[in-house]
Amino acid sequence: MADADLDVVIRQLARQLQTGLMTRAKERRDRFSGLAAKTKGKETGARFKMMAKATMEQATAAAKRLQMSADNVADSYARAMRLAASTRIEVKAEKPAKDKPAKKAAKAKKAKAKKAR
Repeated sequence: MADADLDVVIRQLARQLQTGLMTRAKERRDRFSGLAAKTKGKETGARFKMMAKATMEQATAAAKRLQMSADNVADSYARAMRLAASTRIEVKAEKPAKDKPAKKAAKAKKAKAKKAR
């Protein structure tokens, strides 16, 4: 995994999250469906069925948004890496510039402090 591209890893993680999300949503849907079957009133049963349906709709929408976001991030990363590899911008380490005026000012302050004593 050390040499794996991050865009592939991002997509795999999103797929795992999406699978987990849909599994939990199906569990909750089944729970609401079970409650709907156990109820004695029609209105209560209809309400539980609507909750089960709404749960699946919202989970499906969330999973789609999650996948779309992960795809966008993975594509952006892959594009940036391709661009960086093609341009091969070399960044040279800059040597720290000697700050002569600051050193002279510090020496002058020390000299004035000695004279003041």
